[in-house]
Amino acid sequence: MKPIPILMYHNIGIPPQGADLRKLYVRRGAFARQMALLRLLGYRGLSMGEAMPYLCGEASGKVVAITFDDGYSDTFEHALPILQHYGFTATCYFVSQRIGQHNVWDAQAIRATKPLMNEENVRQWRSAGMEVGAHSQTHPHLNRCSDSELLGEIGQSRLDLEQLIQQPVSQFCYPYGSFDPRVAAAVKAAGFAAATTTRRGRATAGSDLYSLPRIMVAGHHLLPVLAGQLLTRYEDKRGLR
Repeated sequence: MKPIPILMYHNIGIPPQGADLRKLYVRRGAFARQMALLRLLGYRGLSMGEAMPYLCGEASGKVVAITFDDGYSDTFEHALPILQHYGFTATCYFVSQRIGQHNVWDAQAIRATKPLMNEENVRQWRSAGMEVGAHSQTHPHLNRCSDSELLGEIGQSRLDLEQLIQQPVSQFCYPYGSFDPRVAAAVKAAGFAAATTTRRGRATAGSDLYSLPRIMVAGHHLLPVLAGQLLTRYEDKRGLR
């Protein structure tokens, strides 16, 4: 079956001085070149919602899903214009109770305070044709949550975002990639159509929709590396380790 790569980004910009996890930052120019490469290779860049017919085996074609975790302001400022330039769509997963704030869940650990989109940014992101997905309410390790906590972190995050944009929210992403069968069942029960992980690999039609693998695009990756991630079984093999 034709692979359906799902790209995972976090920040589009320059790492702050002294910040850890610098690989999570893809500079704006690099991101633009990566989108140009997708076009050159014949891919259509899609949001997760638009990729669902391909993931379900109802459509075929050379597509790649583009996702952003956490909802950082630089995704709106830097990535959105580039996506629009190439006619691509993408999904951004928002932490519903942290909109307009910053990355309180890991700012101290990574030594970087990164602003998140505010409510108007989220609405403008959606109005621009992009997709709003859920990334929990507060960004916890969901596999450490009680059943009652899961109801809020998962189900209520969807309701929070739907109230904000006045449209359905159908896509979920596990914070930290932390999930287990109980968490996946809670995501499905909350009415989400699919959920992405941090597990490496390329999705295919028929993949488990609640444990979809992704390809992390790191700040140090050159274009040949991304091409190899998209076109070869390198990421699939790494995901099996």
